[in-house]
Amino acid sequence: MKKIIVLLLAFVSFLQGMSQENVNPFQPVNLADIAEVNHTNNYITFPTDIGNMAPLWFEANIVPNFFIRKSKNARLMGVLTPQIILRMYQEESFPVRTPSYIPQITIYYALEANPIKSQYTLFGRFAHHSNGQEGDFYLPDNSINLISGNFATNFVQAGLIYNRFNETYNAAQFYSTSLEVHPPGWSLEEMDGKYSMVRWHNAFSIYKIPLHKKQETQNAPSISMKAEVMWMFGKVNDWRAITTNRLNLNFTFFYHPSFLEDIGLFVELYSGMDYYNIYFNEKVEVIRFGIMTEKLRF
Repeated sequence: MKKIIVLLLAFVSFLQGMSQENVNPFQPVNLADIAEVNHTNNYITFPTDIGNMAPLWFEANIVPNFFIRKSKNARLMGVLTPQIILRMYQEESFPVRTPSYIPQITIYYALEANPIKSQYTLFGRFAHHSNGQEGDFYLPDNSINLISGNFATNFVQAGLIYNRFNETYNAAQFYSTSLEVHPPGWSLEEMDGKYSMVRWHNAFSIYKIPLHKKQETQNAPSISMKAEVMWMFGKVNDWRAITTNRLNLNFTFFYHPSFLEDIGLFVELYSGMDYYNIYFNEKVEVIRFGIMTEKLRF
């Protein structure tokens, strides 16, 4: 936990140092690319996790985005995303238990038609999160039924995305902040007092662009880094108002080698609540590796 916090603080310091450099001339980013950066990545993990997560053969995050827009230069755009997260456990018959289904629709609006030095984008999202099960939430011993227990919630999320281009480091920088709210009656009653219904998300991203970015083929590797911080408000178990239990930290480093066209390698450090539907009451601290699609391409 402490190592992850130190790494995230070092990354934020690096980001701040970059922001002090000359960032002209500015290169506007397509609204579709901004949306891609703001959504989670498509990835598959290797069975080499280091941490307290149950042994997995893989975890896969499937995030296809369908854009609804008038043109590529439109300032208003909708995105339909039928996100699915799958985990295959290293157990007999290799079970895939209670996948997370997170269909969502997101609206993006660019605040400026012709940004000069930076871009600001507003977004709003409506999403559903469930596991496709219909069993009792609790087992007879009052523990949560992780195998077949019903899990379902709906939420809205709204926020702001800021991005700029740093010519000195040849990198695109993004910062986003948003509030996620699960209104009363939009979640199972059994989740009251156990699941945070109000969450504050923050994300810092840097996409290092290859020097040969203008050529059709990629002749140099590219890298990206993303740090995410999420704070959970409200009544959750018996937690105090200020406690590290409410803090979720995630750091992802992505490397796209020149010999691969569409995918690259990533390492991720995560500490916080388990995001896999009904497993939310579990604390996860893990380092994992895998392959991931590249989000931002120039």
